[in-house]
Amino acid sequence: KYIDNRDYTMRTFFLATILAVAGQHMSAEAFSISMKAEGPATRRSFFSNAAASAAAVVAVTSVPSTANAAPEIYNTEKGVKYAILKQPKDPKKAAYPQQNDIVAVEYTGYLVDGKIFDATHGEGKGNALLWQLGTGAVIPGLNDIVAQMVVGQKVQAIIPPAMAFGDKGICIEGGDCLVKPGSTLVYDVLLKKTSIPPP
Repeated sequence: KYIDNRDYTMRTFFLATILAVAGQHMSAEAFSISMKAEGPATRRSFFSNAAASAAAVVAVTSVPSTANAAPEIYNTEKGVKYAILKQPKDPKKAAYPQQNDIVAVEYTGYLVDGKIFDATHGEGKGNALLWQLGTGAVIPGLNDIVAQMVVGQKVQAIIPPAMAFGDKGICIEGGDCLVKPGSTLVYDVLLKKTSIPPP
């Protein structure tokens, strides 16, 4: 591994040097004029600047960056895609909900254009939605995604129309729709609690 890293660093250094030299030659006229006017000192400064630029590029490219890494996308067997936004404090001790458990979640539902159509934190609402997991109390996509989660975990899920409101959408008789038929939905979901149902 040490040799591979050194080879990678050397290749990166040479590539950066070539790019720096090419960048300097982009303004060929200015370079040749300054070379004539100032002689060898300019050549030395040119190569010093190229080496400094290359060293800066090597420093940046050889340090792995996780800050800009995109989150991993998971797929459920039923076609819901999701990314984990937040893990619980101690994932090893976190509880998984079981079918028919009572679950409590906070959520925000978005249309694909970013408009919020429903949320647990909306005006006049409590701070969690409770239902029995696996029942028809919520759209199938919410049941599916919550079944994959652990308590304390927050995910963003992309729910296809078949797992959301399907071809009906949420429309009033006059034709206006809160959720148009065939809409894909996005949900931010935080699983707050899970508990066995009362006997």
